[in-house]
Amino acid sequence: MIRDLHAQGLSIKAISKKTGFDRKTIRKYLNTTSIPESKKRTKKESKLDEYKDYITTKLHEGPYTASRLYREIQEMGFTGKYTIVKDFIRKERPEYGVVAVLRYETKPGVQSQVDWSEFGRIEIDGQNKKLYCFNMILGYSRMRYIEFTLNIDVTTLIKCHQNAFRYFGGCTDEILYDNMKQVVIHRTLKSSESTWNNKFEDFYKYCGFIPRLCRPYRPQTKGKIENTIGYVRRDFFLGRDFSSIADLNNQATKWLKRVNSSVHGTTHEIPIERHKLEELRPIDTMPEYLLIHEVTRKISRDCYVSYLGNKYSAPYQLAGREASLRILDDKFRVVVGGKQVCEHELLAGSDRVSRNKEHFRGLLGDILKENVAAMNKTQSTLKFSELQVEKRPLSVYEAFMGE
Repeated sequence: MIRDLHAQGLSIKAISKKTGFDRKTIRKYLNTTSIPESKKRTKKESKLDEYKDYITTKLHEGPYTASRLYREIQEMGFTGKYTIVKDFIRKERPEYGVVAVLRYETKPGVQSQVDWSEFGRIEIDGQNKKLYCFNMILGYSRMRYIEFTLNIDVTTLIKCHQNAFRYFGGCTDEILYDNMKQVVIHRTLKSSESTWNNKFEDFYKYCGFIPRLCRPYRPQTKGKIENTIGYVRRDFFLGRDFSSIADLNNQATKWLKRVNSSVHGTTHEIPIERHKLEELRPIDTMPEYLLIHEVTRKISRDCYVSYLGNKYSAPYQLAGREASLRILDDKFRVVVGGKQVCEHELLAGSDRVSRNKEHFRGLLGDILKENVAAMNKTQSTLKFSELQVEKRPLSVYEAFMGE
């Protein structure tokens, strides 16, 4: 077009006025012999470039959350925004099909949901044991509570409930459960007519909440807790190192503080702020439900019982005997033959020893006495037998003399 106008006799100034192009641009195109090609822009480097391989590898290892990976690369030196990380992960994450469900929302203080989940195996007290996680979520505010345990018996379940109630500052009117045997022995179509676990029934009646059972084979009935379990696995547990159960739960408490203070993906509000609207049943107005957890241990030859990776002394006279440990809060009693023989405070961490010197008083003396008795028993005493002389009546000798 520029060349056609110029061929018609128009000046550069006239062409500029007619087309609106700058005179320098018109002069440049008139002086070129071919149509100029647009230059490709050099791709601008992104702050995320050096972390993309790491993110991609992690996404193929497991379903990590975007916020989890964002925190990890921040620790590695990433200074960019969360948005570019989330956008990249959305494109790179492997796709999984999901089944559509109908979301069910509850009013403040009405319902919470509870479930157990398995998290692999760990070695405690020289034994390979399963690791479990107790999960509770408030239906309205989405406040979460988690606690890792080595047991899923009814005593542990009740203890976790108590810890969750303290964390939330109360409990909801009802709590929804799967059909776990620690809660219900035999379920019926109507929950209130089900046969409950005796210990758990005593607990929920004492606290005043109503247990509800989800429909069989319908995990989406308690979708909030199912989502929480998956989120705990992806955002907290995967790739985490810990030295003991206590250490793991300490890390979990810090994680809870963060997630309960962050915007929830469904409500788009902060759980701890919505929690202020929860109308929970107070638990501090009545005495705490007393819960005694009992386990069996054998007192070792060196006079210790082992519990959760730590050792606790017992009177040496009871070495080799079977003992019951009755755990209440942060203490436990050692009972042998129905009689309490000692008491210890639970130690935090692992590989620690609680030693009461009174349990060993007199042990050295008894050992020395046993050694002396054993030596005396093994020594032999030599005895000399006397010469036996035959005794005869005098008549025998007289007979010989008469001959």
